[in-house]
Amino acid sequence: MMLEALDFRPLPARHEALREELRSFLAERLRDYPIDLRARSWQGFDADFSRALAERGWVGLTLPREYGGAGAKQFFHHHEARQRVEAGAPVAAHWIADRQSGPLLLRFGSEQQKRLHLPAICRGEQFFCIGMSEPNSGSDLASVRTRAERNESGWLLNGQKIWTTYAQHSHYMIALVRTSGSAQDRHRGLSQVLIDLSLPGVNVRPIRDLTGAEHFCEVFFDNVQLPAEALVGEEGDGWKQVTAELAFERSGPERIYSSIALLDAWLDWLRSHPQAGQERLLGQLLSELMVLRALSVSLAAQLADGRSPVVEAALVKDLGTSFEQSIPTLLGDLLGAVQGAAVPHLLQRTLAYLERMAPVFSLRGGTREILRGVIARGLGLR
Repeated sequence: MMLEALDFRPLPARHEALREELRSFLAERLRDYPIDLRARSWQGFDADFSRALAERGWVGLTLPREYGGAGAKQFFHHHEARQRVEAGAPVAAHWIADRQSGPLLLRFGSEQQKRLHLPAICRGEQFFCIGMSEPNSGSDLASVRTRAERNESGWLLNGQKIWTTYAQHSHYMIALVRTSGSAQDRHRGLSQVLIDLSLPGVNVRPIRDLTGAEHFCEVFFDNVQLPAEALVGEEGDGWKQVTAELAFERSGPERIYSSIALLDAWLDWLRSHPQAGQERLLGQLLSELMVLRALSVSLAAQLADGRSPVVEAALVKDLGTSFEQSIPTLLGDLLGAVQGAAVPHLLQRTLAYLERMAPVFSLRGGTREILRGVIARGLGLR
């Protein structure tokens, strides 16, 4: 990629060799993949591509070998994931399972859950989605009303989740639900359950966005019978578990690089059509990117040490999504004022797609307001 020179931190020799192998694979596989499709980045869904990665051992890198993973450090996984996002690879099929569902099950799941799901994730055979947000709750995650009640067969599930990415293609959802009390109890009484989305009573309805894509979904649960072993971790520990999960969700490179295809396309065009006064903007964007990359790498190091950097992840996610949103805004103004050089059609299409998608960047994974509340509490300001 055009920005590969920013990758200045060395890796151990065995990881460097794996990274070169991945780079060659991506270059070959995406050779005819147009830049406007690469702009979909980690939201591009291609199950065959995910399984091709899995066949090479590149899914579940951080999971232990006994569960089918590679046993790699989180730091290497960060670099490897960044390569895929920068390249615009269509990784959405396995992304959530690889990024957070697998690590969550490894940390809190039962041995039965680990044996059943982690090897299947590593083989690219099970795709996961996230069951957190609900209608009429905004970003107030603690106010969830979806309820799982104990019965003789396990848990009876009723409720609704929304903004669930690619639920229509997923095999399982890990959902935050209420197993006791009411929404007024806030963090108390919350648990996580593992839901087989093929069960009777599960209804998935895709939501079409401004680009015409259907990656968000509503998911309805109408008397869905879950087995007793669907409970993840301990009953009532859902808030602690979901907070740890959010650290994985908010710390990844996808929170920085969602507009990177547009930046790459603009740089490529600038090389053959230099425009006066654009060096300043280029320097501004690249310097921001380098700082954000360093912050994201430091989060990967904390996760590798077994820590849960909730506040730090919220900070990087807030700064990263602001950066992602600024790129189509700044480049849209700039390219609209270009004189004497026609802007390539593919560059225009990439810009048009990201202008419509950019508002979502600061919503997914927690809104800006929620993130800043997390940061304020972490700093003792509220």
